[in-house]
Amino acid sequence: MQQRPAAPPGPTGTRTAARDSAPGYAQALAVPEFRAVFAAHALSLLGVIVSEISLSVLVYDLTGSPLMSALTFALGFLPYVVGGTLLAGIADRFPARRVLVVCDLVCAACVALMTVPGAHIGVVLALRGALAVVSPVFQGTRMATLTDILGDGDLFVLGRSLLRIVSQSALLVGFGLGGLLLSAVSPRRALLITVGTFLVSATVLRFGTRPRPARGGAPGALVGDSLRGSGQVLADRRVRLLLLLFWVPPMFAVVPEALAAPYAAALGTGSTGLGLLMCALPVGTVAGELYAGSRLRPAARERIALPLVCVTLLPYLGCAFHPGLAVSLLLLLLSGAGSAYTLGLDQWFVRAVPEELRGRAMTLLTAGLMTIQGVGMALAGVAAEFAGVTATIAGAGVLGTASCALLARAARRGVGPTMDRRARRG
Repeated sequence: MQQRPAAPPGPTGTRTAARDSAPGYAQALAVPEFRAVFAAHALSLLGVIVSEISLSVLVYDLTGSPLMSALTFALGFLPYVVGGTLLAGIADRFPARRVLVVCDLVCAACVALMTVPGAHIGVVLALRGALAVVSPVFQGTRMATLTDILGDGDLFVLGRSLLRIVSQSALLVGFGLGGLLLSAVSPRRALLITVGTFLVSATVLRFGTRPRPARGGAPGALVGDSLRGSGQVLADRRVRLLLLLFWVPPMFAVVPEALAAPYAAALGTGSTGLGLLMCALPVGTVAGELYAGSRLRPAARERIALPLVCVTLLPYLGCAFHPGLAVSLLLLLLSGAGSAYTLGLDQWFVRAVPEELRGRAMTLLTAGLMTIQGVGMALAGVAAEFAGVTATIAGAGVLGTASCALLARAARRGVGPTMDRRARRG
């Protein structure tokens, strides 16, 4: 792929921010269309979290099987690869607003069918898988649309950062609200709230964003177009390296989350310790993103991206010394804060991908990220069976840091400031 010049001002009039300027989060939120996307994201995300909790309880009530309940969570990850590869072309072949609204309506319909009394467990799990197939198409289309709304400069990076901050914050709020909700109503009734959030999200996107033409796409079958588009995205070495930099660290970062329950049991901290351990990484992530997004200039965020990705998993090594709860929480907070490297990667990624492939590239990024986190969780469980919980978390720190260092070394010459200098000379 050829490096494309910076995109012209979008229909909203938002210009690409200069790399040495430092627009803040308030400037991104000042764009009306982004506020609509932001609100829709928050609504649908809370609904998804409530549905995950409700479905796990519903499936356990129907089957009495912890395995089936866990499978419900797994189905939230594994089908991502299907939607992200076979349906990625939707993000570019059709107008973005239409794709986003239809995806929300499909998700609402799937959850509504789960609430039907007497629905068989197989039907419920199939509908859960359908949600995971649709999700990467929706998320990839939304990410690509941000470049139309905010431009492809620093406002885009800050917009992406805000959506990630909402995602992490929603985990903290949503699980608590879901637990309270299920103490008052049945799981099937709780799912009706998710139906409502998807419908409101669709309404906000329909009337809060502007219609834009499709980016394009090859004629012919959708699946073939999707696979060809993925091949074009992966054909560029810079894009492959950036995708790996997005994917590999989270594969190791999810290990403490996957093993939080047995780790809390080993510490003897009970349910309170478990809740704190589950919150530590999201809190650290929010803090790191807020600091990098509000206090660092765009050029500084890009300069620290590769060094930061090399050290973000280092705190996990401290688990080898069997620390107490307070130190364990500090280690997780530090690791979460290190995920601020993603702000620099976001900028490089959007500049590296041609506009006509942007939707497919973003969908592929999302699908790979979710799938590899699911794989990381599964491998963490297998490793803990043989090596123990603390050794597995520390081992994730060692292997993850080594993998990230190798990727950063490979990316140093082909990604980041060197890429930008080549683009400006061109």
